Order: sequence, then C-alpha cells, then structure tokens
Amino acid sequence: MSAPGTPETETGPSGAGTLAVTGVTGALGGLVVRRLSDDFRIDLRLLARDPDRAPDLDTDIRVCEYGDLDAGIAALHGVETLLMVSASESADRRTEHRTFVRAAVEAGVRHIVYTSFAGAAPDAGFTLGRDHFDTEQAIRGSGLEFTFLRDSFYLDVLPHFADADGVIRGPAGEGRVAAVARADVAAVAAAVLRDPGAHRGATYTLTGPEALTLAEVAARAGAVLGRDLRFVDESTEDAYAWRREQYGAPDWQLDAWVSTYTAIRDGALAEVSPDVERVTGHPPRTLEDTLTDG
Repeated sequence: MSAPGTPETETGPSGAGTLAVTGVTGALGGLVVRRLSDDFRIDLRLLARDPDRAPDLDTDIRVCEYGDLDAGIAALHGVETLLMVSASESADRRTEHRTFVRAAVEAGVRHIVYTSFAGAAPDAGFTLGRDHFDTEQAIRGSGLEFTFLRDSFYLDVLPHFADADGVIRGPAGEGRVAAVARADVAAVAAAVLRDPGAHRGATYTLTGPEALTLAEVAARAGAVLGRDLRFVDESTEDAYAWRREQYGAPDWQLDAWVSTYTAIRDGALAEVSPDVERVTGHPPRTLEDTLTDG
C-alpha cells in the first residue's frame, strides 16, 4: 500500500522543524544526510553512538543509543521529524527499538520515518522481518505520525554473499528477489523527509526494477565486477549445518541467515513495487547501475 508522493525534485520542506537522522555512521544514514545537508532550509541533527565517526558536516551531532532511554530523550529533544534507521541485527533489537520509540514520544517527536523490511509481518519468512513488524506496531501504538519504508534486500550487498571462492551458497532455489539499491532507499527517505506531511501514514515497499534469481545475480554481478561468481543451491538442513559448524552462531542468527535464502525461495520477495519511482520521480537502479555507481 502506498500514498501518493511528490517527485523529489519538486518537493520542499513543509514545516518539518528540526529533523534528526539515526544511523549516520552507516551506509544508508550517511547517504541520507549527505542528500539533505546542502539544503539550508532544513535544521538537521545527526544521532550517533560514536560522534567521531559521523559525517563531517556543519550540523548538530548528538550521542544516542537505541537502548538508552534517557540519552534518547535528550538527543531527540526539540526534534519534530525523525528518520529511525533500523539498528544492526541483534537478539535485543526489539527491546532497543521499543525503547527508542518511547524516547521519541517522551521527547515530543511528532513524526517517525522508519526503515522497515518488505513483507514485514509477525510470521514473515525472513525472520528479521518479524522484528521490523514489531517496531512498526510499537510506532503505530505510540500515537506518533509515521511513514514506513519497507526495503527489500540491498542490490549492493547481494554480491557480498559470495565466499572467497566466489560462491553464493544457500537454499534459495529458483526463487526471485526484487532487491533494491541502497542509494534508491536513501533517495526515497530524503524525499519523504523534505516534506513529511505529504507522506503521513504511508507504507512504501522499495524494490529494484526486476526480480532476479541468485544465479542471475551471480552471473550479472560477476560480469560487472570482473569476478567469477556462481550460486550453489543448498538444502535447508545443509545450510543450517554448515553455518553452525563454521560460525557457532546462536539460533536466532542462524535462523536469520538461512531465512534470507528461504524467503527468496518461497517467493516472499519477488514482487516488484513502483514506489521508488512514485516517490522520487526516477526509476529504480538496476543491478548493473548499482554496482557501477560511484
């Protein structure tokens, strides 16, 4: 479900007040703030666990951790609109996210834009999509205005699924994934943040222009990167056994890793959405575009 947006090139701030962005030391948050930093009409605040790693921009920077309620309230005081980039996956992420949503409420934030996941649901095939649904529910229950950006897997990241021998290994079969360029997610987020009122209550599903099998991803990414990449299908049982032996990870992490592939196999991420173009005014990047962009 989507709400109509105005192309990024035609939007302007609409009473956005102070705008805070989290995750600014990461790839997505960094892209968003660089898109917004040259707009003198936006009062931009960066939130980071380590301010020394934040982008070197002439703007306000505050220390913030999702699980620290008091620090969150202090960092968000005076903020009207918040881009909440989801935290790194962890066993405690649901609690951390709910704590930060509570901090936003207590600090007086009016609107949260949250980076969720495509198909977020309590029974999502990709197990971390269940965490995102939990956060969406916390935001809905908070009484704050909201916009949800439900991203698919990142096109930029898929080639990095390959091991040192160039093998992408997992139980994805012939399933397809409409993965999205991280730059397109950033473009959508920036457009929404420039005029949050126009996107109030919207849920956008952000995908690329086509759904690819992992065999196609390997062949096409390898051609661009000059690397021999290939996909090897696994059974679910072998996927668990190999990863458990290699990494000794906890069960929740193993579930997340393996369900990355089974969600693709089962078709949960195959739908191509028009929302990137609807919000930004430009079509989403292809795999080749994504891997050749500077």
